[in-house]
Amino acid sequence: MADINIDSSHLPEDVRLKLSELDLELAEGDITQKGYDKKKSRLLAPFAKRTPTDEAGPSQPSPQTAAQRRAHRRLTREDNRYHSEIRTEAVMQALALHNRKVPVMPLPSKRTSVNYPGQQRPRDRHSSSDDDSLFGEDHSRNFLRGGQGRDSGASSSSVSDASASPHHRGHERPHSAAYVGYSIPGNTSRLADVMQNARHSQPISQPPDVTNNAKSTRQADRVGRYNAAHAPSVRGPSHMMVVDEESPRQHGKVSSKIQQLLNTLKRPKRKPLKEYFVEDDEALEGKYMSPPSDPNAPKPEGSTMTPVAGEPLNVPSGLPKNLQSALQRYGSSTYKANAVTVLDQNGKPSINLTYGRDFKYVVVAARFRKTTTTSAHPGPPQHSVALVFPNNDPISFTCGFYGCLLAGVVPVPVEVPTARRDAGAQGIGFMLGSLQVNWALTSEACYKTFSKTQNGEVITFKGWPKLTWFLTDNMSKPPKDWHPPPRVSEDVPAYVEYTTGKDGSTMGVTITRNALLSHARTLTVACNYTEGEVMVCVLDFKRDVGLWHGILCSVFNGMHVIFIPYSLMKVDPASWMKMITKYKASVAIVKSRDMHWGLLAQKDHKDIRSLTSCDAFLNCFQHKGLKAEAICPCAYSSEAMTVSVRRPGRTSASATGRGILSMQGLSFGVVRVDSENSLTSLTLQDCGQVMPGAVMVVIKIDGPSYLCKTDEVGELCVCAGYTGIGYWSLQGITQTTFQVQPLQGDGRPLGDNLYVRTGLLGFLGPGGLVFVCGCKEGLMQVSSRRHNTDDIIATVLAVEPMKFIYRGRIAVFSINVLKDERIVVIAEQRPDCSEEESFQWMSRVLQAVDSIHQVGVFCLALVPPNYLPKTPLGGIHLHETKKKFLEGSLHPANVLMCPHTCVTNLPKPREHHPDVTPSAMHVGNIVKGARMAWAQGRDLGITDEDGDKKHQFLTEILRWRSHTTPDHVIYTMLNAKIQAQLQMTCTQLHKRAERIGCMLMEKGRLNTGDHVALIYPPGIELIAAFYGCLYVGCVPVTMRPPHPQNVSTTLPTVKMIVEVSKSCAILTNSMVVKLLKTKEASTVVEAKAWPNILDTDDLPKKKLAAIYRAPTPEMICYLDFSVSTTGMLAGVKMSHAAATALCRSIKLQCEFYPSRDVILCLDPYCGLGFAIWCLTSIYSGHHSILVAPSEVETNPAVWLSAVSMYKVRDTFCSYGVMELCTRGLGTSTAALKARGINLSCVRTCCVIAEERPRIQLTTSFTKLFANLGLSPRAVSTSFGCRVSIGVGLQGASSPDPSTVYVDLRALRNDRVTLVEKGSPHSLCITESGKLLPGVKVVIANPDTKGQCADSHLGEIWVNSPHNATGYYTIYGDESLHTDHFDAHLATGETNCSYARTGYLGFVRRTELTQSDGERHDAIFVVGSLDETIMLRGMRYHPIDIETCVQRSHRKICESAVFTWTNLLVVVVELDGTESEALDLVPLVTNVILEEHYLIVGVVVVVDPGIIPINSRGEKQRMHLRDGFLADQLDPIYVAYNM
Repeated sequence: MADINIDSSHLPEDVRLKLSELDLELAEGDITQKGYDKKKSRLLAPFAKRTPTDEAGPSQPSPQTAAQRRAHRRLTREDNRYHSEIRTEAVMQALALHNRKVPVMPLPSKRTSVNYPGQQRPRDRHSSSDDDSLFGEDHSRNFLRGGQGRDSGASSSSVSDASASPHHRGHERPHSAAYVGYSIPGNTSRLADVMQNARHSQPISQPPDVTNNAKSTRQADRVGRYNAAHAPSVRGPSHMMVVDEESPRQHGKVSSKIQQLLNTLKRPKRKPLKEYFVEDDEALEGKYMSPPSDPNAPKPEGSTMTPVAGEPLNVPSGLPKNLQSALQRYGSSTYKANAVTVLDQNGKPSINLTYGRDFKYVVVAARFRKTTTTSAHPGPPQHSVALVFPNNDPISFTCGFYGCLLAGVVPVPVEVPTARRDAGAQGIGFMLGSLQVNWALTSEACYKTFSKTQNGEVITFKGWPKLTWFLTDNMSKPPKDWHPPPRVSEDVPAYVEYTTGKDGSTMGVTITRNALLSHARTLTVACNYTEGEVMVCVLDFKRDVGLWHGILCSVFNGMHVIFIPYSLMKVDPASWMKMITKYKASVAIVKSRDMHWGLLAQKDHKDIRSLTSCDAFLNCFQHKGLKAEAICPCAYSSEAMTVSVRRPGRTSASATGRGILSMQGLSFGVVRVDSENSLTSLTLQDCGQVMPGAVMVVIKIDGPSYLCKTDEVGELCVCAGYTGIGYWSLQGITQTTFQVQPLQGDGRPLGDNLYVRTGLLGFLGPGGLVFVCGCKEGLMQVSSRRHNTDDIIATVLAVEPMKFIYRGRIAVFSINVLKDERIVVIAEQRPDCSEEESFQWMSRVLQAVDSIHQVGVFCLALVPPNYLPKTPLGGIHLHETKKKFLEGSLHPANVLMCPHTCVTNLPKPREHHPDVTPSAMHVGNIVKGARMAWAQGRDLGITDEDGDKKHQFLTEILRWRSHTTPDHVIYTMLNAKIQAQLQMTCTQLHKRAERIGCMLMEKGRLNTGDHVALIYPPGIELIAAFYGCLYVGCVPVTMRPPHPQNVSTTLPTVKMIVEVSKSCAILTNSMVVKLLKTKEASTVVEAKAWPNILDTDDLPKKKLAAIYRAPTPEMICYLDFSVSTTGMLAGVKMSHAAATALCRSIKLQCEFYPSRDVILCLDPYCGLGFAIWCLTSIYSGHHSILVAPSEVETNPAVWLSAVSMYKVRDTFCSYGVMELCTRGLGTSTAALKARGINLSCVRTCCVIAEERPRIQLTTSFTKLFANLGLSPRAVSTSFGCRVSIGVGLQGASSPDPSTVYVDLRALRNDRVTLVEKGSPHSLCITESGKLLPGVKVVIANPDTKGQCADSHLGEIWVNSPHNATGYYTIYGDESLHTDHFDAHLATGETNCSYARTGYLGFVRRTELTQSDGERHDAIFVVGSLDETIMLRGMRYHPIDIETCVQRSHRKICESAVFTWTNLLVVVVELDGTESEALDLVPLVTNVILEEHYLIVGVVVVVDPGIIPINSRGEKQRMHLRDGFLADQLDPIYVAYNM
């Protein structure tokens, strides 16, 4: 390199400003030395004159620059936050007790794009391309944005090889290899575009999919989007399908990490509490049970304390009468004496204010009262004025504050609201509003920094009242005859100091003029202040100790104060010590942090470990003349002001004190002495003695204000004449804080004096010494033990603080989860820490906190440097940090949740009693008088239309209709433009079916009983092919065609069903034939592997000689194949008798007649949807108007427009269609109404489903389209299942659907408890249609097969004439036939045969009356038995867990849960940026723990559209599980909870 020689005075102003900012970044540690040099070189390069130097090495800086850099490096390296109470040696010893092996906890899986730039380390750290300083604070706040190449998601490495990253263009996010064969939902790229980005030349095998037929992969019809070559996503026992079940299942990194997590959880941990609460207890109704007390906990053994009084307050005779007279005295007698000196950024005095000028400015500011009283905002009788001054302008603040006192108005000092540091500003604005503040004093320099409107007025800050700003710089001199207004009383408010509560609320503490004078006198006596002394002040001068000593007591005693701004302290931490030497100051007001930083700034400082800040500082500077009695710790509270202070100059043994206490004892609230070498000892020094003239007591923290014992930790309370009088306009908490009357052990009051709570926790030692060990704001009570945030912070900082934590910035707080507080630690990590280093440090923190404090950390999160919300002085704004964490807007870089080790108060697991027989339960129900759970639809009646035989076969009914009503239009197919694409009359359908039958016999050469696969899109062709097969005695098998844009995934499913059903031929149209013969399809399934393919677009014109008639109606009519939500593929046999019986039940229930029009918009391939699409119109003769669900994706209004245009009374749809309409037409109802769409004609809008009714979706649909005339009672649901296609369906004359609210906690224990709407843990369930005629339902225990009572949850068993006759099996295995299709109750009506639906539900008798006059028995479906999750002995339904997960964060658009090795895995889809992924982990863990008492094992955050959903809108959770275990989800983030 070359040396850069340049004079900085000749640089432009903007360049010099950038250089100063760069120096500040280096001083704060925001930038490395290497990055600093590079940036500086770039800035100075255009202005530099270069001189050649030796090329062999880097340029040598000047000695002065080298010294500065060494100081900066030392400060940057060792600027960790210091706390004296926890010794680093104890932490190191505690960590040494643990195994020093590699941490066994699994690292999370994270995309590289989720890492912020500081975590993406280059391979060669010393290469010239390394510039880790290019990311400033603005970049660090957006650290999670960007579309860099990423790894496979299951990898734990933070950076992937650039050469292996998928190529991508523009802003399109690259896809991993698992996404090669298909398009992504929401992405408009086609298959060719995706294949262009692929790196694999070999085809990737996909799981067979039977769930999709849409033209685009939208949310309503999502497919399996990952490779499951080693984990078939369509599964089942051998009697249902052909799958190689003997092949070992192979999983990837995810499976190994889960095993690693299980091994970690097997390690010994703290013993759980015996029984924190019982789920049946009334405590769950709102009364929280207190944690049980530990019998081994130490108890206080001392006697009840007595009040401790300070020394008498002897006020010197020469003190001023009040602050105003003090200002007048020193302003006239010592006119030229300095009052305030302010240092600039270079540490040089910039502005001096003498007492003469101070008094003059104060008099000028005092005229403010005259301005306010004559303004348009007169305000209350006692005016309140906001003082808004920056932290580097104490002079303007002093003048404004004393001007308000002189004018008789109440100053309210607040922080300057800025866009960058607005944490807590809204709470301050609320306080100003309650104070009725209309005016604000500020300086001209500060006023210029505010954002302005177009009119030049200051904008109204969020939460602030509208203020009129008054500039102290522009005031005119008062006239000579002006005098301050006379004061009526001294017992009026003097000023209001703001404070924040534990919940983050901002309150104003009122200080009267009497208290102001009394406190000034007390501090003067306690600190021995005299006139003319010099004071150095580093603290905030607007509140607390900085205000009282730097602004009030200094003027009261005529002292000279040197204020050091915080910005200078960040650059030069030793500046305050330099000012003491320079000005020979006798008083310095600093924090222990400033003392520690001052020590670190010394060249010859040693490692500071075991000593406190005061002791270490004394040891370092004692040889320079510092005396031990000069260090005076003090304690302060906004409510009680100065609580205690050590008297300067006293050297007696009772003047100071230090104790080595047991932290375990302090956590139980008792004082116990510990040995100095103990790992859990706490070195605590005193905070001085009780203030002169004050009396102090210690009361219990919780409950009534009983006095503590002498060895018990409690809240310090002060009785003095200088305390605050209350919170402004908050009478309730004022009484509990400022008017406390201590109680003795027998409940009698201690006396008449009232005390003020300080919010400080501690105890009183001998000689009136005050020991403070924490504050109520930082108190965390975990399982009846108390921990302080400062102690936890000190322990965390002791774990390699210099290598990891950025500037010691750590936030510790607690959150309430599951009736107990949980500790959360959030730290800013240095920008050069890798992912592995982060989690290694996190594991050591967990070990250290557990060993030192015997408490677990619930959540440990890491954020980038300078990321946490800041206070005006640069500290961490704890309440704002907690708020961001709870609302999911913190955006951490790493998160580690430890619920398994922290949560020990889970409910007692449910115990099952297998020895209880079903007969015993039955007898118990009879004794209790419980009604047995059963329900029955109305009678089918007797057929009387040309005899029974005509209605036994659908083929004969179709032929009869073609003869009797040949021109009756029976089917109409609509397109997306609501135009009739195809119509068929009875005769046309009959003739086309005959021609298809001829083709099967001639071209197909099929025999009677052969199976034929029907592969058609939804339409009339499918119906004609179905009846064509029946005409020749073939058995049709309907199935969804492969997706044209996703052939590789959907075609294997079609092939599997063809093979499992043993189809001898395939009937389809020319479009599907071309698709099956494409090159892409041939790579998945060879063309020769298909059976004979027959194209029905080329039919013969021959007429069928005779229509086949089955010998008996019990012969197979068709096979119904479907895939359950658990991924189980099975086909059931439907006989002719069952098919016609089902059609007759539906006709009677819905009152279908030939004159009726019915619109169908659903999938016609299986279940009740197939029956309504293909069978009911032929039987009933009504006109069916068909709308394919794919047309709704193209035009969401096509279905509802058709309903309005045809004025139909009955319409049937699927949940997918209803969801598409709700989302697609949410903002278009007004436009639809303008187009004349009217839904008032609809009497029945029924959703065809095989699940629990989705109340939220149906309610949203009803409310959305109520404006179009849709009646709320018209929308209903149905229920059918594999063994019984139709169970419940809302009829035309049926009562309105019933809705009940049940207790979720009882439901997971297989009980049904009805509760009121809005009750805690309530679940709304609506009736799943009315039972079809001829259907009888009982509720049975799935294990014992005993009949349940109404109050119990059980399996729904069905007896009906249209039950399926059995599973279609390949090998003739009938082992499950008897159990599923011919089950008998163990108790009750044991002779009746039932089919087991596999769904859990219950029956409830309602007050409604049916058409036959009987009371209506409603059937409620809760969920699939196969999908339930058994954890802790209780039965959970995934939909209930998923519902609460989606409520936890607004960016979660979908979720799914499943279990693996007894671990609960939650998959959430993030509808947002990847930076928000880690926010979801704690929220998901918390909400499941809070509402369901379950600990989440793994949280997986994925992109939208990853969770597979079939065409019925049902989640395919088992597909998802297999894809996750095979590392094929490409997750954004995977968190393994410890």
